[in-house]
Amino acid sequence: MLTKYDKKIDNIRKKISHLLENIAMADELSLEAFKQSDATKFKEVETKLEKIALQGDAIDNEIIKTFALFGPEAKELRFLVAYLKMTNEIVRTGEGVKKYARRMNEHTSNGCNIEQFKPSILLLHKSSVNALKYILECFNQYENCNYEDTYRKVLVEESMNDDLFAVLEKEILNKIIDEKELSIDYVKILGSLRKLERSCDRSVNIANLMMYAEQGGEIKLFN
Repeated sequence: MLTKYDKKIDNIRKKISHLLENIAMADELSLEAFKQSDATKFKEVETKLEKIALQGDAIDNEIIKTFALFGPEAKELRFLVAYLKMTNEIVRTGEGVKKYARRMNEHTSNGCNIEQFKPSILLLHKSSVNALKYILECFNQYENCNYEDTYRKVLVEESMNDDLFAVLEKEILNKIIDEKELSIDYVKILGSLRKLERSCDRSVNIANLMMYAEQGGEIKLFN
C-alpha cells in the first residue's frame, strides 16, 4: 500500500508527465505546421502551450508542499530537488516551442525565402522532437526505464542537433552577406532556429536530472 509520500510523488510524476506530453505533442504539431506552411496549426501550438507557466508553477507548489509536510529522507529529497529543477527546464522548453511556432509562422508568411533551408530545418526540428519523446517514454515507464541509455540517446540527438544548427547558421550567414536587403529577416530566422537548439540542450538537462533522481551523483546542466 502506498504511503502518503508515495502518493504525493506519484501525483507529481503524473503532472510532469502530462506537461511533457503536451510539449512533445506541440513540438510535433509545430513540425507539421512548418512542413505544410499551415498558419492555423502554428496558432494551435501557441494555444496548446498558453498556460504552460501556470502548470509549471502548480507542480512546483506541489513539490514545495511535499518538502514542508514530509521532511523527506536523503533519497526522497534528491527526487524532489530533481523534479523541482526538471519543471523549470520543461517549462522553458515549452516556452521555446511556443515562441518558435509564433516566429516561424511569421517567417513563412513574410516573403523571406525559407524554402532553401527547409530540409535542414526539418532535420533540426526532428532531433528536438526525438529527444523529448525519449524523455517522455522513459518518464512514463520510470520503473523499467534504463536512465543511462535514455541519457545517451538524448545526447546523440543533441549532438546531431548541434551539427545541423552549425550548418544552418553558416548557410544563413552567407545569405545575409549575399542578400543584404533581407539581412534582418535572416537574423530573425536564425534566432528562431536557436530555439530548437536550446530545446535539445534542455532535453539533455532533463535526462540528466532523471538519472540523478534515480542514481544520485552530480547534476550537470547546460547553462
